[in-house]
Amino acid sequence: MSGPTLSTALSPENAQFKTNAAHNRALAERLRADVATAALGGSDASRERHVGRGKLLPRDRVERLLDPGSPFLEIGQLAAFDLYDGEVPGA
Repeated sequence: MSGPTLSTALSPENAQFKTNAAHNRALAERLRADVATAALGGSDASRERHVGRGKLLPRDRVERLLDPGSPFLEIGQLAAFDLYDGEVPGA
């Protein structure tokens, strides 16, 4: 079943459209990079210190709680990101 076709005045060939599209691609790439940085859970030294104390990293603890293959949506993965001089607190 298909519905009516929606019309638009947008033109992908328009200079402003191209500028906006490039800007949004850059923002999306930065978001992916920030999420990857936050997922690390801090510096190498802080992770090694945590693991050296016999503790699991937070994301490792969550992974052990979930059934294999269970869907999981992390909410707030960028909470307090880039607020404390490069630390990744994951508040």
